[in-house]
Amino acid sequence: MNQRRSRRPAPRPPEGTPAPAELARMARSRLADAARVAHWADAALGPGGDDATADGKATLSETTAKRAAGDLGLTAAQVRADWDTARLAGLVEVHGDSARPGWRLRAWDRDDSAVLRGWVALFDAWSLAHPEPPDHEPAAVAEVVSAMPQVLSFLQLSAGPVPVEQLLDLLQQRVTELRTERCEISYEPDPEAPTSAVPAAGTPAAEPVPDLAPLLDWALHALACVGALTYGDGQATLTPLGSWAVWVKLEQICVAAQSPAGNIEQGAEDMLRGCAQLRPNAARAEYRAWLAARPVGGAVTELIDAARGEDALLRGLAFEALRVVGAPAEADVRAVVDEPTLRPYALLWLAEHDGADPEDAHEVLTRQEATWLWVDTAAAVADHGEAPLLVRHLESAVQPTVPQLLDEVRAVGHPRTVQVLVALAAAHPDPALAKAVRRAAFQVHTGG
Repeated sequence: MNQRRSRRPAPRPPEGTPAPAELARMARSRLADAARVAHWADAALGPGGDDATADGKATLSETTAKRAAGDLGLTAAQVRADWDTARLAGLVEVHGDSARPGWRLRAWDRDDSAVLRGWVALFDAWSLAHPEPPDHEPAAVAEVVSAMPQVLSFLQLSAGPVPVEQLLDLLQQRVTELRTERCEISYEPDPEAPTSAVPAAGTPAAEPVPDLAPLLDWALHALACVGALTYGDGQATLTPLGSWAVWVKLEQICVAAQSPAGNIEQGAEDMLRGCAQLRPNAARAEYRAWLAARPVGGAVTELIDAARGEDALLRGLAFEALRVVGAPAEADVRAVVDEPTLRPYALLWLAEHDGADPEDAHEVLTRQEATWLWVDTAAAVADHGEAPLLVRHLESAVQPTVPQLLDEVRAVGHPRTVQVLVALAAAHPDPALAKAVRRAAFQVHTGG
């Protein structure tokens, strides 16, 4: 008897959590100034607006900031701060020297979920919302950012004010754990340390954790800036929005841990391999679950490193996962545009990110880039797919005839060209075409 797998019931937020409409009202209130500047920019700088090209671009130049300040009755500094918040919340999207309204701004007044997603995006970017203290090693700052989810989880479970001293102890413990996981340990005894403090031979001693009080103070102030908590009188308390957001993050991790594919604890390469046989929607759910369990910056780096490998299938899947990441991955994707192996994928990603229809995005590629991508995709199909898929892949080539495709494939210089052509010749049912493909493979192999 076939038994239908029961769905996991929809989780309910903790008791006392405001209704979604009330949470959205709070988020709108918190982001009101940012939305006001974003709406101003849309009206004043958008197509058809008066003096829309006065600055030559739609970014917030000094001239634009002063103009907005005059129109809105603010200072230029306030406009810039609100503009930065709008960018972090996805109310405006900046691409190089131009900016455009984000989809959340378009849905601002009618879609509570869009507003809440915008606030959660700001919450995720809390470390960018408040200047970090000077004279601290970037590694120490990164450790605190990585450790703060545990601090926030403790605040959420406490459901009330927590003394900063208690949070500092927790932060130091978590940073120590992070360093231990990375094996940042010292085997050399300190000659000035008392004998009792020197570890026994062969016992590693963890590096001492520096004073984290200034960095905890910065983190709590930054989280207060985005509206996730209140901070003062030596204690911190999550706001209703902050408590709800932390619960959402914890729930995402729980869902990921229970996912059928179980990829949450895998590295990017193994996670992508695990998703290779999933349908697109299921794969995207796995990508989201995997991303929810780790800092976005590190996850993007892992995905791009996986894309640099020899497996063409992982290259394509890595960029599918980067599409789920969205805007936070833009800078990293732009940084690899000049890498020949990643260039076609990066250009397509950026075109779609800039609003191009996925079906038309290929138009940003040159003929040579499109041919290189065709070979790379064929390599993925040859390694992981079935023969009929490779034959059907012929139809996606930009060249109108097979001889023309073979000429351009031979010229493009893809390292897997020979293997792809041999596999295609073996799979194709037309003997004459298969013979032509084998001849092309031989010519590439011999350099002819």
